[in-house]
Amino acid sequence: MVELNVLELLKKKEKTKYWLFIQLDMTYTNFNNIVTNKTKSIKYSNIEKFCEILECEPNDLFKNTKVS
Repeated sequence: MVELNVLELLKKKEKTKYWLFIQLDMTYTNFNNIVTNKTKSIKYSNIEKFCEILECEPNDLFKNTKVS
């Protein structure tokens, strides 16, 4: 399964989830569902915003949690 890795990126940058929420232009419910991996999809525009704010590449945003 592929999951969003935003919380770990925030931790490395010593930023909070609230800080990121303020940077983004979306409702808290949508934001929280995205960063806690409770959504089935994410818009390309949101991926782009995350990358700009977190100064990372799209590949950095995701991790594969496939269980063997």
